Parts: sequence; C-alpha cells; structure tokens
Amino acid sequence: MKIVDVAVTPIAFRDPPLLNAAGVHEPWALRTIVEVVTDEGLTGLGETYGDLDHLVHVRAAAKELVGLDVYHQNAVYAAVTRSVGADVVVDRHGLIGAATHEKTVDRVYSPFEVACLDILGKAAGRPVVDLLGGRVRDAVPYSAYLFYKWPGDDPYGAALDPAGLVAQARAMIDRYGFQSIKLKGGVFPPEQEVAGILALREAFPGLPLRIDPNAVWTVDTSIRVGHELDGVLEYLEDPTPGIDGMATVAARVPMPLATNMCVVTHEHLPEAIAKRAVQVLLIDHHYWGGLVRAAHVATLCATFGLELSMHSNSHLGISLAAMTHLAAATSVITHACDTHTPWQNGQDVVAPGALRFVNGAVPVPEGPGLGVELDRDALAVMHEQYEKCGVRTRDDGGYMRSFKPDWKRPVW
Repeated sequence: MKIVDVAVTPIAFRDPPLLNAAGVHEPWALRTIVEVVTDEGLTGLGETYGDLDHLVHVRAAAKELVGLDVYHQNAVYAAVTRSVGADVVVDRHGLIGAATHEKTVDRVYSPFEVACLDILGKAAGRPVVDLLGGRVRDAVPYSAYLFYKWPGDDPYGAALDPAGLVAQARAMIDRYGFQSIKLKGGVFPPEQEVAGILALREAFPGLPLRIDPNAVWTVDTSIRVGHELDGVLEYLEDPTPGIDGMATVAARVPMPLATNMCVVTHEHLPEAIAKRAVQVLLIDHHYWGGLVRAAHVATLCATFGLELSMHSNSHLGISLAAMTHLAAATSVITHACDTHTPWQNGQDVVAPGALRFVNGAVPVPEGPGLGVELDRDALAVMHEQYEKCGVRTRDDGGYMRSFKPDWKRPVW
C-alpha cells in the first residue's frame, strides 16, 4: 500500500494564560495536522508541534514519503532521517528538555508513523491498540492538570493562590471526573506552591497529587520540599536540572522522582538508570519516535524497574486518541497520564463523539485505526487562525516580558 500524497496543515487555537517556569502561554497554541493518503484510498491522521522550525522539517519530510509503502516503517524512518540532515538540532518546544539530533528525527517522524498506523488499522478493520499488542485496559486514566493562571476567556478563572487552585481542581473534577491531580509549579516561591499542594490534599484527601516545577529548584530546595511533602505526593516531577542533580535529590527524598526533561531520548537512559536519577518516566510518543518506539522504551523501562506515566502539551484530539491507544496497550503505564484537553475548552479538529472522559478516563475509541475522523470545517477555521494570528514559535518567556519587561526564568 503506497503513499501517494501527504498533506501538512499548520493550525492555531485559543490557549488560556497558563503560567509556568518559562513564562506564560500566548493566546494562540500551534499544532500541525498530517494526513497521509494511500493508493488504496485510505487516509491516516497524525498531529505534532506547530513551531515554524519543526513545521519546516515536517513539510520537507512529507515530500520524501511519496511512493513508500505504509508497512515499511524502517524506510519511512530512513527517509525522515535523510530529510532532516546530519547536522541539524532544532527540537526545542516549550520545556521538553535537552535537544539531540536523534530526538529531532524522532519528533519529525512521529506524526507520520501515527498516520500510517491509523491507515493499517483501517485496512485491517482493527483499532491501533491491537497493532500495539492489544489492550490491557479498556479506558486510560488521565490526571487533572492544574496551572497557576491569570484570568482568561475560559471556564476556570484566575488561580494565583491555594484557594484558586482548589477551585480550578474542583471545576475540572466535576466536569471530567479526574481521580488524580498534577500542579504545574515553578511559578512562585516553593513555600507558596507547597501551601497549594497542602490545600489540594485537604480538599481532595483521597486523590494522588504531583507537582512539576520544570527543574527551576536547586538541589537543596528540591530536597527540602521533598521532605515537607513526605506522604503527600505520588511523585515529584523534574524538581531540579540534569541527571546528576536529579540523582542527588532522588537519593535524599522519600518519594519517587519523575521526568520528561532530563531523560528525553534513548541516549539518556543508560546514565539515568545507572545513577538511579528517576523512578518514573513520562513517555511521550511525539518526541520518542511514535507509538511503536515509545512502546519499546516502555518495555526497556520495565526491565529496569522504572514506572511510567505519559507527558502532554497543548494537544488536540488526534494526539489524545494516539496517547490513549498507546497507554491502553502498555501495562507498565501505571500512573494516570497528563492531558491538556480541559484547557482547549472544546476546540478540536476531530469530529465529536469518538473521545470522551468517563470518571477521569478516556475509553479506547471505537472503530478501526485511531477511531477518530477529521472535522474539515474545524481544520479550515484553525488553519485560517494560524494564518492570521501572527504566532509562529512558542515563546512563553517573550510573551511574559510583554507584561513584565524585567521577568527572568526563576531559580528557587
């Protein structure tokens, strides 16, 4: 089954003013939608980042895939590798950690692999989860993903103190039924964020809690906070930079450490495992090279006793469907996965009905392939928004400095 066309469509959608260690989200989030078309009339969908550097690589790779067989993923990966070139490292997007050439290739390849799996599932009349080994769970639990935030055009209001966080969590849990809570930290002094976590514990005593300060705490601060939150956190995510820093903290705090920053590609795994730097890896098929490669990493992690969750960023429904199929087929993902879906406030490029939350979990979509269909009217609207919005690269820090010119990324 040969690829005869690949469409690449950049889009933009509204994003609330979510605060994080890198600054604040701009009013528009960017994504890229990939459609792979075959000579048998089947089309597969993929979704990836929308930053301009990445978009240029995705468009270049798309041209190299025409004529390849969708079953021959080694050939597809080789074509993407050639299109990226040997000397380019431009895989920055938000806070996803260190840049490497391998990671750049993997993140360009990922949406094409997902689209090809969508095609293969449609051809076989089976869901993608079956192509990954079959389901070990019928629905994938996700976590309420809280942010400190300014007031915005969204249902959640401002959240700049513990009471605001509790109100935000309650609104998300009431709407989606989440059974665990994650707080994006690194915004305020650690004692304020500890108070936020303790307020969440008091308000939701039965729910697992996490905090992710995106590595802006020093080793000493990380150790202090770890002890202050002993018995409160399910895990502590990326408190401090680098494998060595994480290893030092991991040896001296009572809870597991998780990461999607210091271990973001295969070459980081041996050192991190040898130094016991992390106990939970937040896998992400967008930059681990697609669903199959992410599943391979999950198996390797299980061999060395690492637990898994799943990282997310400002994604839409194609990515949520892919994440759900992967987690449904991966028994070693034992923690609820991250999702930004509540922050998209109903905006999506997939037709409604295929994806839903039930008690905080997304049932595996019905139907062959990913089980979602493209809403072409929504795609056209979001593409027009991309053309008009003027944003081409995510820059949380630059946007923050438009409000606070002397703002700098904090170190606590």
